[in-house]
Amino acid sequence: MIGLYVPGSGPLHRVPAGPKLLALLVVGAALIVAAHHWLAVGVLVGALVLYPVVGLSPRHALAALRVLWPFLLAIGVSQTLFGDWQTALRLCAQLAALVLLANAVTLTTRVREMLDLFTRLARPLARVGVNPDRVALVLALTIRSVPMVQAAWRSAQESYRARNLSGRPHLLVVPMIVQLLRMADATGEALVARGIDEETRRQG
Repeated sequence: MIGLYVPGSGPLHRVPAGPKLLALLVVGAALIVAAHHWLAVGVLVGALVLYPVVGLSPRHALAALRVLWPFLLAIGVSQTLFGDWQTALRLCAQLAALVLLANAVTLTTRVREMLDLFTRLARPLARVGVNPDRVALVLALTIRSVPMVQAAWRSAQESYRARNLSGRPHLLVVPMIVQLLRMADATGEALVARGIDEETRRQG
């Protein structure tokens, strides 16, 4: 599998996967519990500043936001129309900040390190019949889905432009979903071809 990892020697690269994921969990919980729009905006600004500070290119942050903007637009418009602008701002800032922070974690953490961490965390579940390797595989595939969504979005945009469908952004949704389903099928076939499903079934 091709991960999001970007080789580097920045401060975030040197932090183990466990503390990074724990910090991400704490920040996410704090944003949800506090539920304040200016706090969410502050964390979003901090997430944007984090990228160059830890040696990541700003284009990595822009790439994540480029995929996210239709969802942010939908949330912002609906909340403004049927709620209030403070809630719209808070939800959009929370989502954007957490996606940027999660993206920074995956960019600075090797997939193998993530997989090992997930396996260790899932090991106690073996007592109740859960296969830790299967759990780790599912979580690793979840990480892999991030670049898959980006690739599907780019493919849908290229098709959108080629057909001169400007002004109808809703037409991007169906091609993107179709592309994601094709990628999911290809990933499943690759796993079966490598005998991963049979192996985990025997281990379980």
